[in-house]
Amino acid sequence: MEKLLFIYNPHAGRGQVRSKLAEILNAFTKAGRLVTVYPTQAPGDASRAARELAPQFDRLACCGGDGTLHEVVTGLMSLPESARPPIGYLPAGTTNDYARNLKLPRGMAEMAALAAVGEPKPVDIGRLGERYFIYVAAFGAFTDVAYNTPQQFKNTLGHLAYVLKGVSELTGLKGYPLRVEHDGGVLEGEYLYGMVSNTVSVGGIIGLPSDEVILDDGLLELVLVERPRSVPQLNAIIHALARQEYDAESGVVGLHTSRLHITSAQPVPFTLDGEFGGEHTETEIAAVNTPIRIVYGN
Repeated sequence: MEKLLFIYNPHAGRGQVRSKLAEILNAFTKAGRLVTVYPTQAPGDASRAARELAPQFDRLACCGGDGTLHEVVTGLMSLPESARPPIGYLPAGTTNDYARNLKLPRGMAEMAALAAVGEPKPVDIGRLGERYFIYVAAFGAFTDVAYNTPQQFKNTLGHLAYVLKGVSELTGLKGYPLRVEHDGGVLEGEYLYGMVSNTVSVGGIIGLPSDEVILDDGLLELVLVERPRSVPQLNAIIHALARQEYDAESGVVGLHTSRLHITSAQPVPFTLDGEFGGEHTETEIAAVNTPIRIVYGN
């Protein structure tokens, strides 16, 4: 009987996993897995548990928001490749951006069954400096919403919490003058928002078209939004984002690259998968083509 480690965040989303725990464990057992359960106790605990416990197991399943998945992947990346079991993901957070890549079934029991026996596929991981991210590194407008919004607020209002927190910041928007070196050249400008991602959805709002995103091609997707100088330019940016049609004229840049070197005269705060990623005046971001394997649906 194969052994499965189940790491879950009991506070993610609206705490729904606690009421579904019995059916999740039953689904794992029906799939022929011997299960060890680990509820996380504090931020960073999922990373520690994955790092210390995962090598003893044939498969790892995690349940929580994208932050829980981020922690699990970070923990696994500190291990030798041979010690990293495949990951099954049961999304139970507020936005669950990364889950949109995986075509998962609805229902916790169905997702648990897939996590236990589904086919894992390799995915690229991003690296900012010495830190990893599973789906996005971002800076600028609204990127601190996830880690500056209290968990109770997110649990009560769900996705609306992000919207309300973002709207409350509109009066404080500012741009960052940046030099951005990428595979195809150099960009320079003042940018309101930027993200480097490996996902079809970030907040369900901004990104490259899903048919252009391949999770294991060794490339990351870059989107940069210029700081608008006029109402017509703002309208052009909104139009470009809504249609996912980016070019220099629109004020939005979208491209694929394997690496980035970003420099700024002032510190730029980044988020990594919705968690604070530090402030940087110079940083390297790169795709790490690595055998992290995640279970997909059909």
